[in-house]
Amino acid sequence: MMKSITTDRTIDNNKQPDNDTAFDEIKNSRKFGKDKKVCVIPGFHLTLGITVTMLSLIVLIPLASVMVYSLKLPPAEFIRLVTKQNVVNAFVTSIGCSFIAAVINCVFGTIIAWTFVKYDFAGKRVLDGLIELPFALPTAVAGITLSKMYSETGILGKPLASIGIKVSYTHLGLITALVFVGIPFVVRAVMPVLEKMDSQYEEAAYMLGASPSKTFFKVILPEISPALLTGFGLAFARGIGEYGSVIYISGNSAKEHTQVVSYVIMQKLNYIDYASATAIALVMLIISFLILLIINIIQMRQAKRTM
Repeated sequence: MMKSITTDRTIDNNKQPDNDTAFDEIKNSRKFGKDKKVCVIPGFHLTLGITVTMLSLIVLIPLASVMVYSLKLPPAEFIRLVTKQNVVNAFVTSIGCSFIAAVINCVFGTIIAWTFVKYDFAGKRVLDGLIELPFALPTAVAGITLSKMYSETGILGKPLASIGIKVSYTHLGLITALVFVGIPFVVRAVMPVLEKMDSQYEEAAYMLGASPSKTFFKVILPEISPALLTGFGLAFARGIGEYGSVIYISGNSAKEHTQVVSYVIMQKLNYIDYASATAIALVMLIISFLILLIINIIQMRQAKRTM
């Protein structure tokens, strides 16, 4: 019996160095980076090169060409071109209507996202798919349809005109078209956050005696604020540069101030006035960049507060 115990201990002592060696090998492999994660798409340098190339060809080079051509203009000429009365009115119309439409989209987009996440009803998947219709539908088709529907002889425009509300060829028509093209951004930004949000926060608020409105503003809204700001920024930026859906319903009247910036640029190109077109395009580029930058800064600060 004593002999067998001694033999077992001898075997264990012989195995110990093997375990230590294996442990050292694992430690050294991690130290020198041998234990790497397996990636589905191999080659960091290859994928990074493809990413930079695609971004350069599609985004950076075209935008840089606009900037370079615009900067060739003398400063006095550049300022003169972008401060013409019709250009200033177009900027005011585009920015103002886009801002109002983005705010409307935030309100109703949040309601739509809440309905899709919190409730089950017949036809839910169909309606969920229809939300993305403005992404797939050509904007010109949407503009023609909206202008026809909201005209004084249209299905929706006729009853509105009978009570003194004119939609087509007004700022109200512009806002309607921009709401149509911008609402998917808000819905798709807010829905994933609502799906992941724990319902225990709402239950705790109700148990503490909070009203539904107070629960929303104190519990739910802070959680969805970063996503809501993202949707607002995307809808706002899309509205400023929108062309197809607003070109018909706006009426493009300089007298009524219903011309949008995109229409003015197209008008300049038709007149072969490339200097004015690129100068206005550069101002639009700067405005869109500043909007997205401000929205991202606000979103980052809001996310830090809710962490």
